[in-house]
Amino acid sequence: MAESVCRWGFLSTAAIARKNWKAIRLSGNGAVTAVASRSQASADRFIDECMAEVPMLPARPAAVEGYEALLQRDDVDAVYIPLPTSMRLEWVLKAAAAGKHVLCEKPIAGSLADAEKMIDACTHHGVQFMDGVMFSHSARLAAMKQELAPGGACGNIRRISASFMFHGGEEFNRSNIRTDSRLEPHGCLGDLGWYTIRMILWAMDFQLPQSVTARTLRHLQGTDSPAPVPGEFSAELFFENGVTANFYNSFVTENQQLAVIAGDAGYAMLDDFVLPFYGPELAWTVNQNVLEIDNCRWNMRCHETRQAVTEYGGGEANAQEVNMIRTFGDIVLKGSLDPFWPEIAIKTQRVLNACRESADNDGQRVTL
Repeated sequence: MAESVCRWGFLSTAAIARKNWKAIRLSGNGAVTAVASRSQASADRFIDECMAEVPMLPARPAAVEGYEALLQRDDVDAVYIPLPTSMRLEWVLKAAAAGKHVLCEKPIAGSLADAEKMIDACTHHGVQFMDGVMFSHSARLAAMKQELAPGGACGNIRRISASFMFHGGEEFNRSNIRTDSRLEPHGCLGDLGWYTIRMILWAMDFQLPQSVTARTLRHLQGTDSPAPVPGEFSAELFFENGVTANFYNSFVTENQQLAVIAGDAGYAMLDDFVLPFYGPELAWTVNQNVLEIDNCRWNMRCHETRQAVTEYGGGEANAQEVNMIRTFGDIVLKGSLDPFWPEIAIKTQRVLNACRESADNDGQRVTL
């Protein structure tokens, strides 16, 4: 392994891989050395298109036919796996066995059992596992913790709400892999719910809820899908200390990515918690609104404070996806694994599957 560069291999040419290609180029401690697809021509085309906009230094990555061939290369230290969810277990296990560190897209698995097999394999083979939740690496979250700490501006947390949605449209509903139960069995719960669950767990310092209730509000079924998947989903989470949380995900409602963390002294809100609005700052608000009553005059006065950190929304050296790649690369180069990342991935998977179990059983409460 090179002393100062983590050498990356891509298992798949999925669209999201282009964002991480650029993040690796900007990271300062990584380089893509190989890209695998089912055909070498597809890998070559992906590399050519990425190189035209973001040249990878010091050399053009190799185009590899077949994922197994990439895992056998000695110029790859870590693999990025954006394959469909139903394929991830197989290739995470094979990557770990080949001694490759693993950055895996989300949801990491269809079931908790499969997720645990992945983590166990990576632990056994001494390689790092991390899921691809970029906002977990944003400086904004660390800064927000001050308002959310007991005695902070929001007081004691009582309620958390998170929503992440987009309107896919008819063509999406018919033909996108996220409406195909063979490839993405959890539909919007997997694709979007991973983020809303992660946001709630982050606000709770990764304490698991005691129980959950959930409903699939609308199913979608692609033309070739053997079964429907959640297209609109809502859940309620109940924590031991009395805090409650809810999340909503949808493929049929227009863009929204809102998180509200409410306490007994105020609430913190951010409306771009997954994909930050582009610009040189990432902001949030702290609200301590007051109802003033004087005889016949009733006024709600807005007391809103805007806070921000210096961090680009994407595509720059300090953006959250670059921070993720840089953090992962540092782990690989230092040779000291960080158990925090696989731990929170397993917790997220545990909550996701409990919510799906509840929804599939007509909203029955499921205990974790």
